[in-house]
Amino acid sequence: MKKILITGAAGSVGRKTIKYLLSEGKYEITAIDIKTSKNKRYLNKYKRRINIIYGDITDDKLMEALIKEMNFVIHLASSDMNLANYNPNLAYEIDYKGTETIVRMIDFYNPDCHLLYASSVSIYGKQDKDTVSVSTTPNLTQSDVYSSMKLDSENIIKKKLKNYSIYRLPVILCNPITDNFIFTFDKNAKIETVAENDVAYMFSRAIDKIELVNKKTFNVGGGEHCRTTALELTNEILKYFGLTKEYLKSRLLLDRNFYSYYFKDSDKLDELLSYRNDSIKSYFMRVKRRKNRYKVRKLFAKPFIKKEKLDKTK
Repeated sequence: MKKILITGAAGSVGRKTIKYLLSEGKYEITAIDIKTSKNKRYLNKYKRRINIIYGDITDDKLMEALIKEMNFVIHLASSDMNLANYNPNLAYEIDYKGTETIVRMIDFYNPDCHLLYASSVSIYGKQDKDTVSVSTTPNLTQSDVYSSMKLDSENIIKKKLKNYSIYRLPVILCNPITDNFIFTFDKNAKIETVAENDVAYMFSRAIDKIELVNKKTFNVGGGEHCRTTALELTNEILKYFGLTKEYLKSRLLLDRNFYSYYFKDSDKLDELLSYRNDSIKSYFMRVKRRKNRYKVRKLFAKPFIKKEKLDKTK
């Protein structure tokens, strides 16, 4: 039975990746994340079916013991852009140092292990076009802390490992109240999103078809039906979910430096793995069914929706 380690396993994509892999019934899964009451609550439902480790991915001894036995590592553990803007030193420990530790352990102890790395489309930086591909040259500045760490992580993976695949993730359609949702995108950006379920299914499919993705980098987009603009997406999130802490932090305290685009080449990955099942429309249709939820949040969101609409006209 193949063994899989999932880092950042308590996150929205991690939890759903576990679910998809368990449904196949052919993998031994180990999940690792930081020990918090929230993470324990999310992972406890799987405690009889997977191995759960609470720990730090920068811990050499822990990662050595885990990675020696693995066939695959799905590396989802990451800071978010908000943390990187606010506390770059902590974000460095989570993003680059964590990835460097995993790469070093695979390189030294288990070079046949395949690393599947969740990167970010923010690595492209500020481009003068609405559409990018994996061949687009990154254009990062000194203030693009999060994006620079993702790009540095990609480079060390490519340099050190013989078995890897890199997946540049865009804005992920998840629950912005319970999970990290990116609001720090430029207000004028065109955005190709992807649903959390589709990302998780993509990782499970990539394990099954690992020979098709080895040593390759992909933009993971939802395609035509997951394309919108930053302002339209923000207004819909506020309309259906109401006001969230992450929205307030991003709009009042942080720079809008998550650059996102449409992707010329995201269809290529779907042709290989057939992972797309969702769209922006179906995402909000599911939320609409919860019509009695988030009432107070929606009330407080109204002036912010009005402000976003005014920004659109400027």
